[in-house]
Amino acid sequence: MARIPGLDQLASAAAKPIGAFGNIASRPAVLRPLDVLRGAGSLEKAVTGKVIVITGASSGIGEETALQIGAAGGTVVLIARGKENLDLVAGRIRAAGGIADPRPCDLSDFDAIDRVAGEILAEHGAVDVLINNAGRSIRRSVALSYDRFHDYERTMQLNYFAAVRLILRVLPGMRERGSGQIINISSYGVQTKVPRFGAYIASKAALDTLCDSLQAEVHDEGVRFTTIHMPLVRTPMIAPTKLYDRFPALTPEDAGHLVAQAIVHRSRRLGPPFGSLAGLADSFSPSIMDEIRNRGFKMFPDSIAAKAGTAPAEPTAEEATAAQEAFAKLTRGTHW
Repeated sequence: MARIPGLDQLASAAAKPIGAFGNIASRPAVLRPLDVLRGAGSLEKAVTGKVIVITGASSGIGEETALQIGAAGGTVVLIARGKENLDLVAGRIRAAGGIADPRPCDLSDFDAIDRVAGEILAEHGAVDVLINNAGRSIRRSVALSYDRFHDYERTMQLNYFAAVRLILRVLPGMRERGSGQIINISSYGVQTKVPRFGAYIASKAALDTLCDSLQAEVHDEGVRFTTIHMPLVRTPMIAPTKLYDRFPALTPEDAGHLVAQAIVHRSRRLGPPFGSLAGLADSFSPSIMDEIRNRGFKMFPDSIAAKAGTAPAEPTAEEATAAQEAFAKLTRGTHW
């Protein structure tokens, strides 16, 4: 295999365990300089008596985040489309002594978003933290997407427009009170610009950029926008790609810890060091990063789901080659 210039530097940043952006499962999360100045803090102190709205709260990252916030004393408002699963999550929070308010809502429907937002504000009076976690991921090469413009529309609707609609409903109250936080669960892919995920990372990048702009407007008003560039997380969203079974990935519980860290420290951005380095490398030498991304694109095939079940089938996790597994570990956290 030909050597790619610059890959050694990226490999060095990728060498740490994926958990925790330095193993949060076994040790405290890495603090940034401003976090140290603010003090260690605690989730209990950050959320007790607060109303936290979480979208996509019926499973995966949203569910784990809700459980942790509920256990810490926050009032958790759960938003997702399926009432049955929301009720199950709410039941788990209440069984642990927490407060949960499940609110079924189809986030592809603007009127439904406006209605549920109005109900939440009317009942709770304010939203202290909004966590835009709900998302749709599509892993499909452009060669299979020429006649699938609807993939781009649906992804932008849920990942961008739904989040914007909620932000516009809760932001006025936050500004009036002089406090509040909006956390967007973005993607590591926005930094690494991975192939096959063009529709997905474009929608996440749009929200990242919008909220950077909005932060400039409310910087002195006590409102904080937080972007979490989340690496690969082992949730149902990645299940169709069987090769991911062999990829390094966070657990939903790990991901929930990262969201909790963002609440405690009111971080502006959180993400793995490799993502920041990849973004820096991309700004200095796009051609090198293009070569690395193209190598990954050629190494990993489209999933069966992306090909609508047509042959040839993708390799299973057991059939992953040594080269594929090594490349996945080298670029740990990246969804190829």
